[in-house]
Amino acid sequence: METQKQKKSFGQWLKTSITVRMLMVGILILVLLIPLSYIKDLIRERSYRQEEVVREINQKWGNEVLLYGPILKIPYQVHTLKKTWDDKTKSYNEEDVITIKYAFFFPNTLDIKANIESETLGRSIYESVVYTADMKITGSFTTPNFETQDIAAADILWNKATVQVNSTNLKGIRSNLELKLGADQYPLRSRYAQNSYTNTLETKFLKDSSLPKENTIDFSLDLLINGSEQLRFIPVGRETNVSMTSNWASPSFNGNYLPDTKTKQISDQGFKANWKVLQINREFEQEFFGELPHINASAFGVKLLIPVDEYQKSERAAKYGYLVIALTFLVFFLIQAISKIHIHPFQYLMVGLALTMFYTLLISISEHSSFLQAYAIAGSAVVLLTSMYSKAILKSYKFMGFIAASLAALYAFIFVIIQLESYALLVGSIGLFLILGTIMMISRKIDWKNE
Repeated sequence: METQKQKKSFGQWLKTSITVRMLMVGILILVLLIPLSYIKDLIRERSYRQEEVVREINQKWGNEVLLYGPILKIPYQVHTLKKTWDDKTKSYNEEDVITIKYAFFFPNTLDIKANIESETLGRSIYESVVYTADMKITGSFTTPNFETQDIAAADILWNKATVQVNSTNLKGIRSNLELKLGADQYPLRSRYAQNSYTNTLETKFLKDSSLPKENTIDFSLDLLINGSEQLRFIPVGRETNVSMTSNWASPSFNGNYLPDTKTKQISDQGFKANWKVLQINREFEQEFFGELPHINASAFGVKLLIPVDEYQKSERAAKYGYLVIALTFLVFFLIQAISKIHIHPFQYLMVGLALTMFYTLLISISEHSSFLQAYAIAGSAVVLLTSMYSKAILKSYKFMGFIAASLAALYAFIFVIIQLESYALLVGSIGLFLILGTIMMISRKIDWKNE
């Protein structure tokens, strides 16, 4: 009889012990982290799928555009004295070996006016922003200076001089390119360039009347090009001025230089921006001899952003999943401890699974509507399901209302944190401090003596 009483008392202790309940709740929270990790993987997988579709759309329409030029390219001769020993004459024969190298001269002035007409292209549930840029490029070349390299005038091959324009996206060009140089017109044609980060368009050999031998020569070029996401320029002019207008309302100005804040305008109808970059602001010279270096680090321009990234917000929401589960379980535990109502571990598990379903609902609904609508629908569904289930467990409308209000406040709190950027940490810290204070006040009523 004594053994049966001991067994009964031990079994009763397991059911009523607050410590045992806390351990069981903690174990269940750790177990529910497994489905949460799978949900995070699902969100990342859908995000990668979106990136793949966007890249495919952009490749067919036209990738980002980086424009670089026009550049005056003039070949010149380099003389090398080569000595060979002649056994017959017992002396050295000297030979003048001539090699051809190229000098590259950037414009004295470079003015670019770009009008960007943007739109969104979609495939299935995914979207990408693309654009058509109508650009007017004008400027001038001054007389090249070969004296810095001690190149004789006779070694300059003026008759083989050309002008080249470099771009990362030849596929997107939608107009025949005619470079006006002085009074002459020159068509630009593709030229293969090995180990180059841009594609090269080059004119035929320039006429003597188009060469800036003594006087400044003006140039102009009209360019219509399809691109996606970004449009950038490298400031190769001694003075580079870029004026940009667009109907896209969510620009991100990036690169090595930002537009003039006094003239920059952003509205719901689009944006306007102007840049002015001087040679002294750059890290490279105005002319190069031998080959062009990689100067794309000096590029600047605009990135057209899709305002809302649903997957990024869903992933941020999922990071708070363990907090939602832990706090909800804590609410149930406090109710159980204070009211002496027995809650089975299986019932805790059901509540936890209902909470994890919030994130699958959120990601699936947000793919077909806005994040706000998806969050509201998923949150309302989970709050309703959990509160109705708590009514069946706790047998009280008062506790049901408390559970519903707690979950609604928690989801609203997390939504506010997701929307904030600069103040997310501050608001989150204050919110968690208030939650901790509330729990400490409620937990005072728990009787720990029977443990």
